[in-house]
Amino acid sequence: MKKTIGILGGMGPLATVDLYKKIVLSTAADGDNDHIRVYIDGNSAIPDRTAAILSGGPDPVPEMLSALRSLEKCGADCVIMPCNTAHHFLPRLQAETALPFIDMTAVTAAVCAERYPGKRACLLGTKGTIAARIYDGALEAAGVDFLVPNGDEQTELMRLIYDVVKASKPLEPETEAWHELLTELIGRGAEYFILACTELPILADHLGHPGPFVDPTLELAKAAIRFCGYRVK
Repeated sequence: MKKTIGILGGMGPLATVDLYKKIVLSTAADGDNDHIRVYIDGNSAIPDRTAAILSGGPDPVPEMLSALRSLEKCGADCVIMPCNTAHHFLPRLQAETALPFIDMTAVTAAVCAERYPGKRACLLGTKGTIAARIYDGALEAAGVDFLVPNGDEQTELMRLIYDVVKASKPLEPETEAWHELLTELIGRGAEYFILACTELPILADHLGHPGPFVDPTLELAKAAIRFCGYRVK
């Protein structure tokens, strides 16, 4: 029996759209009826996850639980979250439901180990993701060597995430800034990039760069497709 997907979304709205689009585009289907039933709760009232981790901002879990309850009522068979930083709170959420969450960090680490053995990744994410070491355990367990941006690089990354993508600003004017940032990181030893913030694949898709990139949003979409008993293109 085929299963259904619940997307705990709104973190942010465009990242939620990007995940759903990648599920649709990555599913092997000959027509509408061959696609997965997907339930989406795009709860944009969920407080900022980075602020909660770094500066005592409002706890996002109550609003995340509200979305989770909606997905339970809809009949979702699994839950995925299009927000890397939100995975800091995954243990608290999983303890509140029998529905399985598919862990974006574990899925991504496995792909890195398989696709780029022996190479050094650069983990691109929010300050919350980096400071909370959300990916560290999964990457280390998979034997993936990685570096993180330094202070100035992280500041520029946060500007691109928050002041450009989340603020719905035009992306094209940021092409030079994006390329300069990645060039600096390559100079420090990065051999490929983990786009560990769901706004970053949107930048990478629009602004171009040879990378290479591992897109956790795409890998999460593929894992959810397989979980539900469908084939990945």
